[in-house]
Amino acid sequence: MPELSSKRSSFLSFQPPAITDEEIAAVAETLRSGWLTTGPRTAELEARMREYLEAKHVLAVSSCTAALHLSLVALGVRPGDEVITTSLTWPATANVIVHCGATPVFADVRDDTLNVDPERVRELVGDRTKAIVPVDLYGQPADLDELASLGLPLVEDAAHAAEARYRGRKVGSIADLTCFSLYATKNIAAGEGGLISTNRDDLAEALDDLRVMRRGHGSRYDIAVPGYKANLSDVLSSIALVQLDKVERHAEIRRRHAAIYEEGLADLEGVAPVARDERDVHANHLFVVRVTFADRDEVQRALTDENIGTSIHFLPVHRLSAYRDRLAAHQPPLPVTERAGAEVLSLPFSPAHSDDDVRDAVAAFRRVHARLAG
Repeated sequence: MPELSSKRSSFLSFQPPAITDEEIAAVAETLRSGWLTTGPRTAELEARMREYLEAKHVLAVSSCTAALHLSLVALGVRPGDEVITTSLTWPATANVIVHCGATPVFADVRDDTLNVDPERVRELVGDRTKAIVPVDLYGQPADLDELASLGLPLVEDAAHAAEARYRGRKVGSIADLTCFSLYATKNIAAGEGGLISTNRDDLAEALDDLRVMRRGHGSRYDIAVPGYKANLSDVLSSIALVQLDKVERHAEIRRRHAAIYEEGLADLEGVAPVARDERDVHANHLFVVRVTFADRDEVQRALTDENIGTSIHFLPVHRLSAYRDRLAAHQPPLPVTERAGAEVLSLPFSPAHSDDDVRDAVAAFRRVHARLAG
């Protein structure tokens, strides 16, 4: 591949949102309608996402963190329980377990996809295990069939995986509860927000009570449970609806950009994209490489000097100060997770980027590799 002789003149942001006049017009229309809180746009978003996710129920909430938290509450997770998850994730995945008063137990990940390893999960299941929270890391579905075979409820953290399919089935239609993110960087981006999908009527009813503060009006309102203020506004739903209209168009751009990266970095020693399972449809939320030719942090700083923005997904949660003293007594070592946490580097990846932007990132990476690989 030909090398570029100099860095970009402007900084390439890591993951800018792909927002256009269509989203702006949708927000303006919603504001003029008088609906600022949950209303017809949110109902429309839920209906369209039911169809898109091939799920019986979809409930819109204020964030993916809220989605995960309410899902665990609906399953009855409480103090004294344990929930098995991965440490290679954003802390919210573990935080919600703590919010329920339960203890997160971290299972190690597979060395190829970096998703939680079902065999390591199996070893950790005990009398106190209430649920499993797998993460569809970077857009690659977790090993859902193997995890389901363990006989525990699955709360799937699909924040990265709105477009994904697992063995031909849509993510969102498989686990007991599946949680999605509408955060600003996500493939369907509303700025904030989350979704919960389920095929279970009992869980959908419980979640509907948990996400709002009351039912009814005037002197006849009531509450069924002491719930949470976790509903989604119509303003954010209107943005998500426009993004949903563009989801296939954006997916094609992401696929094209992933191919540019794979071709442009293929011959570099000590650089390996995180593996994908060809039996599944990857959502292409992030493009992540494992860097072993030099210190990952040094490579990240060098790319910043080249005007290329990057990020790290993720530092292992169990190494963060909030969790060092919270681990269950039988928490095992996590060697694969810790090694990956020191190697992963996320490259610029957004439908807001042009093909030439991605080629600039490849050229800059190659220059950094040439300087540091020795």
